[in-house]
Amino acid sequence: MSGATEPAELVVDDPAVHAEVRAAFARYERALTSNDVAVLDELFLDAPHTVRFGADEELFGYAEIAAFRRARPAAGLDRTPERVAVTTYGDAFAVTSLTFRREGVPGVGRQSQTWVRMPGVGWRIVSAHVSRRI
Repeated sequence: MSGATEPAELVVDDPAVHAEVRAAFARYERALTSNDVAVLDELFLDAPHTVRFGADEELFGYAEIAAFRRARPAAGLDRTPERVAVTTYGDAFAVTSLTFRREGVPGVGRQSQTWVRMPGVGWRIVSAHVSRRI
């Protein structure tokens, strides 16, 4: 291709970027288990193409996700993380994966999130999936 340039090398898990995403992920976890809806809403990208699939719901768009957060019970949100993986790709894209257990709930919970650094607001979740393996 005439005039095309090769893309810069993609840095996977740059330590500074990795630390930023880990901090955002930890903030999400604290907000989730304490039912801090304002922080949960903040961390999901306010856009019609943001998606969250849960154990029992498929939510398309920020408005559906926010409505779900306000309607769900605030009890039983504590969980014990088992494994956490955070991988960053460049300085604006990351994936987090978590396995967890909840007291009195059989099986292993699984959560994956896609994070994107958005100009002016920082790291936001653009896609999330939560499921359980019994």
